This record gives sequence, C-alpha cells and structure tokens, in this order.
Amino acid sequence: MTLLAPTLEAFFTQHLAGHRQASPRTIGSYRDTWRLFLGYALDTTGTAPAGLDIAALDAGLVSSFLAHLEQERGNTARTRNARLAAIRSVFKFAALRHPEHAATIARVLAIPAKKHGRASVSYLTAGEIKALLAAPDTTTWHGRRDHAFLALAAQTGLRCSELTGLTRGDVQTGTGPTVRCHGKGRKDRVTPLTANTAAVIRTWLRQHPGEPADPLFPTITGRPLSSDAVQDLVERHIATAAAGCPSIQDKNVTPHTLRHSAAMALLHAGVDPVTIALWMGHESPRSTQPYIHADLKLKEKALARTSPPTTKTGRYRPPDKLLAFLEGLGLCRSPDMRERGRQGFPGDRRHNRGPGIRSSSLSTLVDRGRAGAPRR
Repeated sequence: MTLLAPTLEAFFTQHLAGHRQASPRTIGSYRDTWRLFLGYALDTTGTAPAGLDIAALDAGLVSSFLAHLEQERGNTARTRNARLAAIRSVFKFAALRHPEHAATIARVLAIPAKKHGRASVSYLTAGEIKALLAAPDTTTWHGRRDHAFLALAAQTGLRCSELTGLTRGDVQTGTGPTVRCHGKGRKDRVTPLTANTAAVIRTWLRQHPGEPADPLFPTITGRPLSSDAVQDLVERHIATAAAGCPSIQDKNVTPHTLRHSAAMALLHAGVDPVTIALWMGHESPRSTQPYIHADLKLKEKALARTSPPTTKTGRYRPPDKLLAFLEGLGLCRSPDMRERGRQGFPGDRRHNRGPGIRSSSLSTLVDRGRAGAPRR
C-alpha cells in the first residue's frame, strides 16, 4: 500500500516550489484542482484523503471526476482540460517515485484532453471604451479609482493579475511615462503610457498619496484588489455604460476583454503582430493570430483590394404559356408510360407519344383522319 499524501506533499513543496519555482498562482491552481479531486474521491470511495492509496485513484475515478466537473459543476471543456493537466503532473511525478504503480499511472496519463471550439475574440470598440471610461462617478473615491483602473487597463492591455499587482512605484508619469509590471512567466516588461492615461494616473496619485510600495489600486482598507473585486468593478460600469451605448449589451465583457481591446486597437492602428506580441507579453507572435481572425476591418480591406468577377446578373423571364402547358402534360404520364417513352427512338411510333395515347388509338385516329379528308 502506497499512500498518496507523502507524494502529493513532495510534489507541491519539492517539485513545484523548489525545482520548477512555479508562481504562487500556478501553485494555487494545482491546489484547487486537487482539493476538488480529493473531495470527489471522498464522496465516491468513502476513504479520507489522508488514507487514499495511489492505486485507488485509477483512470475510472479520474474520468468520472472530469465528467462530474462538466455535468454537475457546469465547467467548460477548457476548465476540464486544465484540471486534467494538474492531475497528470502529479502522476508524472509519482511515476518516478513509485514504479510499482506504473500500470495505474500509465492509464491515467493516457486520458486524452477534450477538444473544444474556439470562439471569436470579444473586444470593445473605441466608442464603447469611451462610454465605459465615462461610467464611473469621479466625484467619489471609488469612482476615481475605477476610472484610473479602467483607463490603464484599456490602454496598456495588462492582465488582471498584473494590474492588481502594481504598486505606486511601478508607474512613471513624468517625461516618458511608463508602467512596469511583473507578468506571466516571471517576465518583467515596461509599457509606455499615452498622455491622457498618464494624466489620469498622475491625478489619481496626487489626490491619494502613499508610499511607493503601496498598491496602485487599493481597496478602502489599503489592500490590493482581488480578481473577484475587479470582475465586479467591470460588470457594474459595463451596466452603466450600456445605457448610453447599447452595443455593449450584446457582448460578454470581462476584465480580460479590456486586454483584447488594447490589442485590437494596436492592430487597427497598423502595428505588426510581432510588436503586438511584445507589447502584450505573449510568449510567441502566434498568440496574436486570434486578433487577426477577429478583425473584420482587416478582412474588409482585403476584400476591397480584390476585383469582383465580371459576371452579369440574369433576369427571370416567365416561360411561354403554350410551352408551359406542353411541359405540364409530361406530368400526367403514368410511370410505366414514362419509362416506355424513354425507351423509344426517333422514327418509332412509340417515341414522344402524347400522354395516355395508345398505339391502337393512334392508328384509329389516323385512319379516321384519312377517311374524312377531302380529296383534291
């Protein structure tokens, strides 16, 4: 019997924090996954998490847990895949320490990620950004803070975690205004500020003085904003802005939408994808491709450069009444007569015969016509 608890503890303390030097957010994401998984295992097997054996966490239990996330918790396929990645990481770590469970670990690692569709990038236009920035009530402390937060987010495209982690010392509002952030992948980058954004941040710092190490956008108690607080902030002001800009109502606006909006503004200004990737802190320029696919103006420019095909539009003309009558007569044929008519050939008496006319009837009509015809 090999308990899971020592292996899981070593994974977080030695592997993630020590060898990989993972960020606190990565560790927190893995922790949340295993808290959910161990809680599900307790409800399913009745064994306390501290007493769980590695062999009990087989592929069947992991697969049922992933189905539980989608069906009962309402998680998307992306979230399901992220949880699976966290589980796989622990099992890969356990494979080196406990080769006796290689068969169980191999089956868990063989569980595939779920494919999912990719929706088009949602972003705000320049008019919608203007309406959003006008939504906060700047006569209040919270309104001035929210206005400065939204202005900086829409212009720089910083991630939510990067914005909430900013301090007063990270912003330079003098000559050559910039903001310095420690972003995803433990990368530091400096982003220039426009004159309008620098003026907004300068006013916010002047009206609310503090130490360089203090949060740039604090709560009323002086602590940094949480991700939930930022989500609530954006939702409240989007609802206010929608009253004067109805087009916002049709969009699902989140804090990350402001990041997309900044990237689309750069793309519309003619900035090349490589520079946009550097600006946004992407790992590769390939990450800017979703913005290019979502840019309808870029596609319209491409369409304008093409020459339309030289074709003329046809005009509908109703058929002649007599021809339409004759064509309709073919519908009156019985199936066997239509088949026999197809087998005829030019010169045969059966070829192109009228509907419902037999060969004997046709000869009778011909004889009568000859008998009654006047002689010349």
